[in-house]
Amino acid sequence: MSESRPKAIAFDLDGTLIDSLPGIEFSIAAALKRCEIQARMIDLRTIVGPPIRVILGQLADVSEADLDQLEDAFRGSYDSEGWKKTRVYPRTEAVLATLRDAGLRLFVVTNKPLHISTQILECAKIGQMFERIITRDSRRPPYADKHEMLDDLLNSCNLASTDCLFVGDAEEDGKAAAGSGVRFAQVTYGYGAIRDMPPFPVNFYISEISRLSERIQLELAHDR
Repeated sequence: MSESRPKAIAFDLDGTLIDSLPGIEFSIAAALKRCEIQARMIDLRTIVGPPIRVILGQLADVSEADLDQLEDAFRGSYDSEGWKKTRVYPRTEAVLATLRDAGLRLFVVTNKPLHISTQILECAKIGQMFERIITRDSRRPPYADKHEMLDDLLNSCNLASTDCLFVGDAEEDGKAAAGSGVRFAQVTYGYGAIRDMPPFPVNFYISEISRLSERIQLELAHDR
């Protein structure tokens, strides 16, 4: 694919724009305690990204009925208290403003529910930066995965796949970008564990969000 400057950038949320791990840890602990369920010893950082039901299923070997209760308990805690522990990564607002002022269209593509994603972005004062926020539940029936979300983004916003860059931290993000023919930038500070030789192309890596605008400027200079 062309290395020219993208016209649009879609961002994953957890581990890419925001550090949501403290709130997720808090609410998972609260849900496990409330449901009196013992969790496996797993580093939560390595499994954050998929829908919370998938994460809970990896943490606890329980029936579907118990998983329903555990998910409900998590939602109750996270929607009231947990989300408030979210922190935006340093310089995120400035980077987004730079990209937007340069004429790029900005989007969010996340597994997080729409109501809490919007709440977090608005509280962080960056919600207005994005033209559209796409979540699994922002459509009925829900999207199956991020690949489907990206395809819908391209179609509904009249974007060519080669004009779009997806920024994320997990293999799911890279696979979704590859499936949609979109360039992929992997952040290395997030949660997702991506193999050294992933089964999808990585256009470039960034060690902190501020490096993204620098990379875009390099591409602009290359274009000239």
